[in-house]
Amino acid sequence: MGRIKKGVLGGFSGKVGTVVGASWKGISYMRSLPQSVKNPRTLGQLTQRSKFALVQHLLQPLSDILRVGWKLQAQRKSPVNAATAYTLANAVSGEYPDFQIEPGKLLVSRGALTGVTNAFVSVKDGQVEFQWEDNSGNGSAQSTDKALIAIVNFTKNEVVSITAGAPRLDCVQNVVVPSEWSGDEVHAYMGFISENGKEVANSLYLGTVAV
Repeated sequence: MGRIKKGVLGGFSGKVGTVVGASWKGISYMRSLPQSVKNPRTLGQLTQRSKFALVQHLLQPLSDILRVGWKLQAQRKSPVNAATAYTLANAVSGEYPDFQIEPGKLLVSRGALTGVTNAFVSVKDGQVEFQWEDNSGNGSAQSTDKALIAIVNFTKNEVVSITAGAPRLDCVQNVVVPSEWSGDEVHAYMGFISENGKEVANSLYLGTVAV
């Protein structure tokens, strides 16, 4: 916006070519017309919007664990936004409009802490049971590190998460899931967070189980 104090044109209003003149509180000014968008629904725009909507729908139920698992990656953005950017770039496959999430590429936590070793998941007595090897002392792993766990029901778009579970030393964590999930296939993820909360490990995708 340019103010007009004096000049050959003086004050004016209305459009002249690509310039609009107006007055505000007795001050004359002019501004250029905004450029029109010839095609606001290009394939590129539709593709990005479709991917973003899919990722937002997926990650919204995971927000609690993402705030913990991605907090160290939140530089100039929130943990959820950091996870969203990563998921958009790494865990979406397919062609517009048939996009899908690749569960094995999803990270519910990300960091440099030594991660999970020889972990697996099963169903026992109506609960989802996580088991892993105690690798305390390897790298930055400590026996007091706490399990970060997410069980994702993509069908119902629901999540059960634990952000400070059993210590690495225990090698087991049992998780109760909703009875309404009976018969559903769910996806299991596990990572670790240090006891003081200052270090986080990349989560590991443990596959699926029927509950």
